[in-house]
Amino acid sequence: MHEPPQTPRREVVDTLHGEEVTDPYRWLEAESAEVSEWVERQNAYAESMLDVPARRVLEARFDELARVTDYEAVRPAAGRYFQRVKAHDDEQPVLCVRDSLDGDRRTLVDPNEWSDDGTVSMDWFVPHPDGEFLAYGVATGGDEQYDVRIIDVVSGDLVDELVGVGRISATGFAWTADGFYYVSTGTREGDGVRQLDKEIRHHVLGSPSDTDALVVDDFEEQVWPVLETDDDVLVVQYYEGWDRSEVYALDETPDAGRTEPVDLVPVVTEFDATFEPTLRDGYLYLLTDFDAPRSRLLGCDVETALSGDAHPDEMDVVVPEHKEILRDIALGDDRIVAHYHRNAHSALSTFTRDGERVGRIDLPEYAAVAGTYAWNGELFYTVESFERPPRVCCADLETEETRTLDEPEVGIEADLEVKQEWFESADGTRIPAFVVHRSDLDLDGDNPTVLTGYGGFRVNRTPTFNRFAVPFLEAGGVYVSATLRGGAEFGEQWHEAGRRGNKQNVFDDATAVAEGLVERRYTNPDRLAVSGGSNGGLLVGALITQRPDLFGAALCLVPLLDMLRFHNFLLGPSWTTEYGSPDDPVDYEYIRAYSPYHNVERTEYPATLFTTAAGDTRVHPSHARKMTARLQAANTGDEPVLLRTEEKAGHGLGKPTSMYVTEQAEQWGFLCRSLGLDADDLRSTERPPSA
Repeated sequence: MHEPPQTPRREVVDTLHGEEVTDPYRWLEAESAEVSEWVERQNAYAESMLDVPARRVLEARFDELARVTDYEAVRPAAGRYFQRVKAHDDEQPVLCVRDSLDGDRRTLVDPNEWSDDGTVSMDWFVPHPDGEFLAYGVATGGDEQYDVRIIDVVSGDLVDELVGVGRISATGFAWTADGFYYVSTGTREGDGVRQLDKEIRHHVLGSPSDTDALVVDDFEEQVWPVLETDDDVLVVQYYEGWDRSEVYALDETPDAGRTEPVDLVPVVTEFDATFEPTLRDGYLYLLTDFDAPRSRLLGCDVETALSGDAHPDEMDVVVPEHKEILRDIALGDDRIVAHYHRNAHSALSTFTRDGERVGRIDLPEYAAVAGTYAWNGELFYTVESFERPPRVCCADLETEETRTLDEPEVGIEADLEVKQEWFESADGTRIPAFVVHRSDLDLDGDNPTVLTGYGGFRVNRTPTFNRFAVPFLEAGGVYVSATLRGGAEFGEQWHEAGRRGNKQNVFDDATAVAEGLVERRYTNPDRLAVSGGSNGGLLVGALITQRPDLFGAALCLVPLLDMLRFHNFLLGPSWTTEYGSPDDPVDYEYIRAYSPYHNVERTEYPATLFTTAAGDTRVHPSHARKMTARLQAANTGDEPVLLRTEEKAGHGLGKPTSMYVTEQAEQWGFLCRSLGLDADDLRSTERPPSA
């Protein structure tokens, strides 16, 4: 095996709550010429180790799987239908509009014209309620630092533009009669924490941005505002720490040039629950887990909300709590569509506006729904499963008949079986996991298997089609998606059981699934890999430091790993509500106990590939750099520890198709090689050449 590049140790010793903690690779946190040279050497080493025949076979197949026409959700607005479509030869999806569902698509925005390499992207859009205008966000290299552009839908002409707005998304944009409210943030310069400096402003179309009225400018680091408007009424959700929120309102648009914050009316505050507002026709709907662990829908008229006298106990119960977990709603003319999760997969129920349950919309078993929008008696949504890619559907809300509008043509050369199995965690909690494999799989204890999970921030891991896992599955691999605590698949209690001082439960859950897969003779430790990204990368780091003997490979993507310093960089300070703060002596004890970077010991580690990106504005690349250096130095085994840094990408958004194909071929080539699948195993599943 080639030896990894040598990394100098330059010890920094911190005394944290009475304990001396040594950090030998603190210097890799810098953005310096020396660090850049180190990254280049690591990339060269990784490239030499990743250049295997399996990767080349996969790259050709992945290009075939990726170069199809993909369709995103249809979003209706006043009789127009907006949709992003990525043609087979495009690097980025194109934003289109139709004046009727049966009409031809007309291109509104084509990001493929903005750069030669496809790294300038349109990551979100919001049509005006009357369909006349459309706003969209433009970022470069996946950095999630946006310019906001406004276009006329009929002519396609640029009407207005705000440059350097910062970390804004569709939830931070809301139309008014003469313009829009928007959230702006500081930049990622330096340590990047200025991204947590947030303001709400109002912009009048066509006016200079320096006259935009200030609305709010005193948000705490852990609070993210979500905007909702109906005519000129503004409702703001102060979303704090993924487990609670407050709601405020404003009934008139502030004058241009205003420089003092506006006094918002408190609607729902000081409750330890989440409240997600939707405004429609003078009525405020609140999706909440207040006194309802599985969530319900409350409501009141806007006048009551603006009076300051609203209280959830006195609101209308529009949709009561049911046995399933209420995830979101779509409001039709006379129907409410409720999207539920039942054992971590989707169900759609319809209600009258008075809350009477009138039916269900048929879905496949083990499917996930997204992008739900109702208009003119119809529901538009996407649905996907492990064995079928996302397709765009339309349901008649009266008859509940469904039809498929668009579906990509992705070929799978195997009959796949999907089932949900349950495993017992260390504290006795039953943990579900979706297990996907060929229907003719032999449970001989020797199948290459990839386990993936997330376990945090109320993120729900529902059935997802992964086209890049297809060749692995065709070749006899097993793909497992675990539903770990820390998500909200089973409500807020499931989330609470995997956050802060309960974080070890997440790692125990994944360990239980991994051990169960071995016990049930799906695989063995030499042929079992674990994969995860971001908070899921923390999961991977914890598993390989706590149980290196249980895995033959690890894929750790854009991860958090130094949990004693995560709060010093980029969005880290906002995550202390989820992880706790290392500055707090009580929180420090449990964080120090699992922090992967601080639990590396001299032992044999599985083959490990870390990835990061220079443009990541969420998780600092130093996590992956420092962990790579420490693991390379401590590894006593023969398997490689690699780091791959992408220079023109961020945390994941906005990547062009060609970049996806290249990185996925590297990652799956690494997994296949590490788990004993060679190029011949993968070639045997290749599709015959086209005529």
